[in-house]
Amino acid sequence: MMSDRQTKNLAILFADVAKSTHLYEKLGDKTAQSLIGRCVAIMSDVTDRYRGRVVKTIGDEVMSTFPDANAAVEAAIEMHQCLEDITIENRPDFSPPNIYVGIHFGSVIAEAGDVFGDAVNVAARMVSLAKERQIVATEETISLLSSEHQSAVRCIDKTTIKGKSGEVNIYEVIWERQDVTVMLDNSVESVTRRYRLELSFMGQRFTVDEAHPVATLGRQVHNDIVVNSKLVFRSHARIEYRRGKFVLLDQSTNGTFAVIQEKKALTLRRDEATLLGHGIIRLGKEPESDALDCITFSITL
Repeated sequence: MMSDRQTKNLAILFADVAKSTHLYEKLGDKTAQSLIGRCVAIMSDVTDRYRGRVVKTIGDEVMSTFPDANAAVEAAIEMHQCLEDITIENRPDFSPPNIYVGIHFGSVIAEAGDVFGDAVNVAARMVSLAKERQIVATEETISLLSSEHQSAVRCIDKTTIKGKSGEVNIYEVIWERQDVTVMLDNSVESVTRRYRLELSFMGQRFTVDEAHPVATLGRQVHNDIVVNSKLVFRSHARIEYRRGKFVLLDQSTNGTFAVIQEKKALTLRRDEATLLGHGIIRLGKEPESDALDCITFSITL
């Protein structure tokens, strides 16, 4: 009897609905299960549109394969975008679910409709490293992308992967439109990281440094610093570590404002500026001395 086992080079994509347990707690079992089912169905439909194949769905997770890296990345971007349009009946206050996405291109064994091998394990590792609204991919995947897609990636970390020697570079594909113009030096070796930036807001704290080179600020709970205000966008702003500097980027329409060392005032609208020393940041409004919704920052060695 002939075996249908084949070895193929494919892009493997894992997409998980973020914080599904939280959805069950907040919406109840029936509503949450229906919502997650809709998310999985949308991600499956997107897979089909980009010449992909859904290998399996497990609860809140979709595992798909694509013939090439570009198709996988384009599908991942559309998955994020499509899920932003989901509405929840009788819960207009509830934000659409976010997802984590991980991608790796490599050799797999295809048999009986499933795929196996080291490449699958690496892709699973990528999705485990992703934050909400992130697309995380391996260097092998990034190297196969078109120049257009390669212009919107950044190296965010190094990690070890079981079965592979040494550390591997991990990349983020920047998919949100307001971020696409942000370009970084993707050479990890060329970056000298010596400083850290401490953020503080209403009991929330976050450090931007070598280990965590990006902090996100906004209204949705996926952000590192959450500011719950009607003037604040879901993904309002971010701070990035770039070759020894900390750069504040506005991603909103209402703007991001900052005062540096009680002297220099910044007004950013879809723009960026370098932070120095210490100061305050306010999302959506100009800073005021007695405002409670100001984020403080301090740069130290």
